[in-house]
Amino acid sequence: MTQTQKLAEIDAVTLKQWLDYNNVLLIDVREPSEYAEEHIPDAKLLPLSNLQPNQVTSQGEPIVLYCRSGNRSAQAAKKLIAADMNNVYHLRGGLPTWKAAGLPTEINPHAPISMMRQVQIVAGSLVVIGTVLGAFVSPWFLILSGFVGSGLVFAGVTNTCAMGMLLAKLPYNRQKP
Repeated sequence: MTQTQKLAEIDAVTLKQWLDYNNVLLIDVREPSEYAEEHIPDAKLLPLSNLQPNQVTSQGEPIVLYCRSGNRSAQAAKKLIAADMNNVYHLRGGLPTWKAAGLPTEINPHAPISMMRQVQIVAGSLVVIGTVLGAFVSPWFLILSGFVGSGLVFAGVTNTCAMGMLLAKLPYNRQKP
């Protein structure tokens, strides 16, 4: 497979069959806090943010990557394919499609809160602080609220989140599950 070929996708039911026959290397490319919260049983954690193709050691079995939505797993698959790895797939639709098919996950109730909730808490707090300071101290603090709001729009349009990437680097989000 070359980079110009379409990325190979796999559905959740086929992945489950491959896992049942131990005929697949399953890799979760989300961040450690996301993996700790919930993951597909037998999945190996290799976050996209640190993924190096030489970390993936397949014994010839297919390599299936997954994440929350399929965006990061597609990026990771392209990275492996660019390193001349073959037989690379990504789970269509990510973890939600696995769960929608009624397939099991491992859930840790003591895991750190999700990255999305952390982003919401930090962004919301910055908007409230900027607004309150803008109303009672100086209107210049409204720039903070505008900056955060602009960042959220940019994150939504580009499907990238700088705040999420920064929060992922915090020590409690870097702990291996």
